[in-house]
Amino acid sequence: MRTRSHSVSPANAPQAKDTWWAVAVPDLLRRLGTDDPVAGLTPEAATQRLDTRHTTTGADTGAFAVVRAVLRQFSSPITLILLVAAVISFIVADAVDGFIVILIVLASGLLGFWQEHRAGNAVRELMSRVATTAIVRRDGRDSEVPVASIVPGDIVVLSAGSLIPADARLLDADSLLVDESSLTGETFPVEKNADADVAADAALSGRLNAVFQGSHVVSGTARALVVHTGTQTEFGRLSAQLTGRTGPTQFQRGMTKFGTLLLRLMIVLTVFIFVVNWVLGREVLEALMFAVALAIGLTPQMLPAITSVSLATGARKMARRKVIVKRLDAIEDLGSVSVLCTDKTGTVTIGSAGLDLAADPSGRSDEAVGRLAVLNAGLQTGFANPLDQAVLAQATVPPSARAVGELPYDFSRKRLSVLVDGVDDDGSAADATAGTARGPLLVCKGAFDKVLDTCATVRIDGRDEPLDAHRSELDERFRALSGEGYRVLGLATRRADAAEPGEHRMTADDEHGLTLRGLLCFHDPIKADVQQDIAALRDSGVRVKVITGDNRYAAGHVARELRLDDDTVLTGPEIDRMSDDELSAAVTDTDVYAEVEPAHKARIVRTLRLNLDRGDQRSGGEHGVAYLGDGINDAPALHAADVGISVDTAHPVARDAASVVLLDKSLGVVNDGVRLGRETFANTLKYVRVTTSASFGNMISMAVASIFLPFLPLLPRQVLVLNFLTDLPSMAIASDRVDDELVRRPGQWNIAAIRNFMLVFGLLSAAFDIITFVVLMQVFHTDDVTFRSAWFLESTITELIVLFSMRSARPLFRTRPGRGLVVLSVIVGVFTLWVPYSPLAGVLGLDAVSGMLMAAVIVISLAYLACNELLKRRFIEALQRG
Repeated sequence: MRTRSHSVSPANAPQAKDTWWAVAVPDLLRRLGTDDPVAGLTPEAATQRLDTRHTTTGADTGAFAVVRAVLRQFSSPITLILLVAAVISFIVADAVDGFIVILIVLASGLLGFWQEHRAGNAVRELMSRVATTAIVRRDGRDSEVPVASIVPGDIVVLSAGSLIPADARLLDADSLLVDESSLTGETFPVEKNADADVAADAALSGRLNAVFQGSHVVSGTARALVVHTGTQTEFGRLSAQLTGRTGPTQFQRGMTKFGTLLLRLMIVLTVFIFVVNWVLGREVLEALMFAVALAIGLTPQMLPAITSVSLATGARKMARRKVIVKRLDAIEDLGSVSVLCTDKTGTVTIGSAGLDLAADPSGRSDEAVGRLAVLNAGLQTGFANPLDQAVLAQATVPPSARAVGELPYDFSRKRLSVLVDGVDDDGSAADATAGTARGPLLVCKGAFDKVLDTCATVRIDGRDEPLDAHRSELDERFRALSGEGYRVLGLATRRADAAEPGEHRMTADDEHGLTLRGLLCFHDPIKADVQQDIAALRDSGVRVKVITGDNRYAAGHVARELRLDDDTVLTGPEIDRMSDDELSAAVTDTDVYAEVEPAHKARIVRTLRLNLDRGDQRSGGEHGVAYLGDGINDAPALHAADVGISVDTAHPVARDAASVVLLDKSLGVVNDGVRLGRETFANTLKYVRVTTSASFGNMISMAVASIFLPFLPLLPRQVLVLNFLTDLPSMAIASDRVDDELVRRPGQWNIAAIRNFMLVFGLLSAAFDIITFVVLMQVFHTDDVTFRSAWFLESTITELIVLFSMRSARPLFRTRPGRGLVVLSVIVGVFTLWVPYSPLAGVLGLDAVSGMLMAAVIVISLAYLACNELLKRRFIEALQRG
């Protein structure tokens, strides 16, 4: 059997700094191990390379990733200290303590790993639903494969609209124009040539025989040999640099502040408790174990797992509501959104434009204008668009028509020209007997004002008259049609010189001296439910802004239908004339933007973000800007936004730039995503408040008890078991119900409020712990074992109670907890009541308590619940007053 490929080692494959674009193609094929550039790699060879080389995603997979994930659960300094203390305990003290400590640490770590692993699997499954794909030739057949499975040595097949999946050397190319603006900043597409001789020191923009990941094909076709993928590409290296400079998200900043607060408290209290117990003459190891166990009690060990589970749960909920997140922290960002910028087509409109009228310049229906539009739309080789599809739904290109030149559409010219041979001036098939005396017909279609810029004359009743004489009349007709909601394009023609060669390499200079032939009027109706969706977003504290390439009159019509503020419509040319400060002032109150180019969209989004950041610095809040778009021209704005949102049917360039992908392009779906993002944030914050207030109270009471009691109030093993048991119900917080008022505005990490919450409710918890101490010592005169048993029960029960009380700002019985939270709490509660009477009691150093003592514990717990509810109401009222 003939083998078309062999394995490639890192030694003979091109390296990151290799000037591979200057290497001859046969040499490059040999170095990459691709023996047959026509058939490509075999599937088996591609699979083998995928296992041994960097993939396009750079994903960390396999057994080593699992091992690293497990070890990460035990990498915190506090856990390592506890494990060392446990080992010392095995050697010089009580082996039971050491065994229980290790068992609890292992159980907590494995539980955290299991939760994070499940979360990761859920996200990978969701990501597979919106994976970017490319066409690759393997075994002589073209097939669509995920970009992540492309390897060096593959042959990729490119056509108009293709997202280039890797850095690759062109093998052949036909009229290939590539947009490299994401890499070079160059606005205009670059013409590529497989035979170009490129120097080794050529800049990226000068490597005309190569294509690069992150760019896309504007027009033409090509085959290319993949050289680098993933982090080894130019785009990958640039992304890595940008990632290193990217600031943390709102959620990450909050977690850092919260962690710093806990660390300070933990150090102070741990050192204090250890020193006190050592001064009181207790065993140094026992005092160390006790202090470290208390430190673990204050540390929300399950917070990483809770965060991962909350985000993964949110991702699954979003998927059920047709929202796919490509990275988990996008959920946090989505929840913080207070401004949503959106394109018009397919979002606020149904996204299916119909050609309502093909008219001459006087506004009368004209079949010739329709035929000319069909030539332009049907013979162009650039990316498909809904307007061309609407034109081609009316008729087909005549067989005699042949494109001999093309100037593709770009977002600066906003027009597309095709040079057509074999047709008459009215777009019909040319008479074969007419000979070749006439040159080809240039047909230009695009934005009305941009087409007018190319025209010298206008055809009125069969005669070509000077454009200037009719300019005001044409402008008025354009404004009137646009004001009725039509998308109006212009169409113009010019007969090229017959002496010009048959294959014409066109430039923008060819678009001159044209004759305006007519207007094309498209209508894309507003969605029936879009007004309700915008109102729902407004109720969620999200302001909607529409950004469109349409003219200001059509945009104003849409604004009126959507009941947006149409008093001010800001256009692209007006934005160009504004300074940054002027634009900053203008975007605050402007909801509709028209006649914008991709760079305008990105600038608007960046300015809105800057305005919100300034407001956040003054208010201490956190707000973000989302952008929703599905076209190539939306990619810069998608990158600029806090949250880029696209749809599964979007152009690959837009889908790749987005961090959230909708399975249904609807503002209602966006609102669902925003609310779910806020629910996820609220549940994470809920865990933080509940666990830190209860744990801080326990540390205070432990510190007091260790001073005044002649024995440790709880053994280290008991502290760890208590912490583990009370953390179990907290795992269900990730899927807990969230009160409506918490999703009406973006959530925020208010560290001062968390600190005050922890102090106020921690001190209340400590007060009831001290009351319990007094009752146990002065009323029941308990010994050390009974004291620990009763307090173990009281601590567990009160922490379960406070979990239900503090999960909501509402009164306890006016909010309904999630089923998982109830079930786990009942299980832990029953287990806690059973432990002192079980065989585990001796191992844990516990003993059965009397009925009277149990009744006292329950009464104290209920009194604590009543006081907690009363204090909660007062605290919330004070917080609302500011």
